[in-house]
Amino acid sequence: MQTQAFGFARKEDEVQPLSIAVIGATGDLSRTKIFPALFALYYSGFLPENVRLFGYSRDKLTDGDLRSLIASTLTCRVDHQENCGSKIDSFLSRTFYVDEGFDNQEGILKLNAKMEQLEGARGANRIFYLSVPQEAVLDVATCIADKAQTRKGWNRLVVEKPFGFDALSSKMLTDSLLLKFEEKQLYRMDHLLGRNLIENLTVLRFSNLVFEPLWSRKYIRNVQVILSEKLSLESQSRYPDDYGVIRELVHSHILQMVALLAMETPISLDGEDIRNEKVKVLRSIGKLEPKDVILGQHKAMSKDKTDVSVTSNTPTFFAAALYINNARWDGVPFLIRAGTGLTSHRMEIRIQFDHVPGNIYRGRMGHSIDLATNELILQDVPDEAILIRVNNKVPGLSLHLDTSELNLLYKDKYNAEVPDSYEHLILDVIDGDNHLFMRSDELAAAWNILTPVLQDISKNNVCPELYDVGGRGPEGACYLWAKHGVQWVED
Repeated sequence: MQTQAFGFARKEDEVQPLSIAVIGATGDLSRTKIFPALFALYYSGFLPENVRLFGYSRDKLTDGDLRSLIASTLTCRVDHQENCGSKIDSFLSRTFYVDEGFDNQEGILKLNAKMEQLEGARGANRIFYLSVPQEAVLDVATCIADKAQTRKGWNRLVVEKPFGFDALSSKMLTDSLLLKFEEKQLYRMDHLLGRNLIENLTVLRFSNLVFEPLWSRKYIRNVQVILSEKLSLESQSRYPDDYGVIRELVHSHILQMVALLAMETPISLDGEDIRNEKVKVLRSIGKLEPKDVILGQHKAMSKDKTDVSVTSNTPTFFAAALYINNARWDGVPFLIRAGTGLTSHRMEIRIQFDHVPGNIYRGRMGHSIDLATNELILQDVPDEAILIRVNNKVPGLSLHLDTSELNLLYKDKYNAEVPDSYEHLILDVIDGDNHLFMRSDELAAAWNILTPVLQDISKNNVCPELYDVGGRGPEGACYLWAKHGVQWVED
């Protein structure tokens, strides 16, 4: 039998069996994201036929109970629906359940026994996906390391963000994990890094000669990384008091985008080569100064609802100007902002180039010269697109210039369903591709950048500026942008 898996055809009996255990299998994340992503990979032929899936949690359930729980969340691709029902049945038949029992010591032993029973004498490679609260990670991981690692294949551990609360707690967690696992076994999951926009960062830059020579302080005036969300129940639950937008979005997602955008050319596409270049960027970013940071917290939506917390200074908005202290980027501001409760859902990167020196058309611009600079925009939300702002002549007998956008809109160009970010990243774990997962030294370097801000918050030295839900955020952020000579996007 020939199967199309992992991008090439292989005989099924040559494929090493694969076991995937989802720890915390009955939680919302597992039901609505992880199992649907696993099914999508199975349906599209990216999981071997001899895959087995194991759900593990505290709840007393049977195999049938788990299958019923996740069945309603499984859907087939919109662009190909062949054999959808039979594929769902086949996927569910490969799904099994183990309850924790008295504690994780007992439960993980039971999980290992179930996996060995179904894997048989040949064994299997194993992935353990920890969809558990931060405080439970170390206990579960230690039990897996001691009682459930296979000796007949590789073992990989997936840990969901956030990765600690600050530099100290993150180091303690990392050190403890590295006592039990090798670095190459650890995959720190930030689902936003599985977006197509992230992969396009390096493709656009390193595979197009038109951009690479311009990618430095010599031609780039500023860079903006923007992630804004409207207020929703999902976004509200994402920012508990212990985390906030800094720990949830800025530490991993935003700083990883900056690192991928600003890194030097890696010697290959190997994950370690890419991570080597990313960590150099993160180590080159200076610690944030209070004058370059704006914190915000959205107000109540109505009279019968309170703000995020009357006693909390947890930010729901973060804006800052970063500087990368190396030869390529010295003096170029990287303006980052992330927040919820804002006017629109937007995820994009804007790279603004310098003015044309001695521009002979300066007097022919119909607007400010600052608005006439070239700009490269990589947009993920609301619509995935690549936009380039260029100056052109307005049709007619007179000579007037206007700024227009050259637009590659993905939904018009490509008639294909975009895989969910969890699909992308889980497939990377299976393939052993770790370039979109933070290594321990990247983790430490990112915390080092943010530590002064987090310390100020914990000491109540700063008070987030309140802003209206559905607005553009704190006024202070607009002034920060203006200080660096950058037009606010919504304006």
